Amino acid sequence: MKNQVPVVFLSWVEDPLLEATKYLKLLQKHSPDSLETHLLSFNVNMRKKKILLALQAVKQLLRLDAESADSHRCLVRFFHTVGTMTAPVTDTEKLVWSVLEAERPLISQLHEKSLTEANMIFFEKHEDSLMHRAAVAEMLSVLEPNKKLEAVKLIEDSTNDPAPTNGALGPVNEWKLKDCIAVHKLLVEVLNDPDAALRWKLRCAQYFPCSTYFEGKCSSAASNSVYGQIAKSPENGGSNHSDGGEIADFVESNGKLETFKDLTIRT
Repeated sequence: MKNQVPVVFLSWVEDPLLEATKYLKLLQKHSPDSLETHLLSFNVNMRKKKILLALQAVKQLLRLDAESADSHRCLVRFFHTVGTMTAPVTDTEKLVWSVLEAERPLISQLHEKSLTEANMIFFEKHEDSLMHRAAVAEMLSVLEPNKKLEAVKLIEDSTNDPAPTNGALGPVNEWKLKDCIAVHKLLVEVLNDPDAALRWKLRCAQYFPCSTYFEGKCSSAASNSVYGQIAKSPENGGSNHSDGGEIADFVESNGKLETFKDLTIRT
């Protein structure tokens, strides 16, 4: 359309934080018991430096699901940030500080524990979960930046065990595609380890062969992936080789286009 507004302008706002706050108020009104509501509240209020409102969000997260990876991440990040703040000067800052000092001992996860201890206790409780391992690894890198290699190892040591099939045909593993993508982004954007990210991508391409994100061998992105390059390589027989892999087998089993040229339908 001639007068159509470009999408980039539709998605752009002058004050994203203000718009996020408006959206948050709607969520708090209509979805007060949703974990996502309080995750947004935590992130918005931390950005706005509304410390007590962020604390309230953390407490709500713990109330709804104290064992959630996201709840743990927000809890540790909050008190780590608070711990790095400068000493209070104004009366308002002193009041906020006194509230924080009174509230921390009431949180069982942190009672008489350092943040590092609380992080490792959480890991021991949830070491079989990929997303919990990822949360612990991320917080380890926040609490002790010199231990990023150890944080990466926590993720790479995860095992994708078979999940209950409930009658499904074939093996089914526990890991979900969206979680594996989130872990890959964590390795790239937070832990900043491109080698580990590449290893993770190759590993997940095997678990999700149809994933375009991981460029699995059955995906539309396969031609640009490691698998695609192997399939194209002459020394591996090329893409027309009779044993060229699952994709070639799939095409072969469904016939060739030429066989349809002389097809007629009688009525």
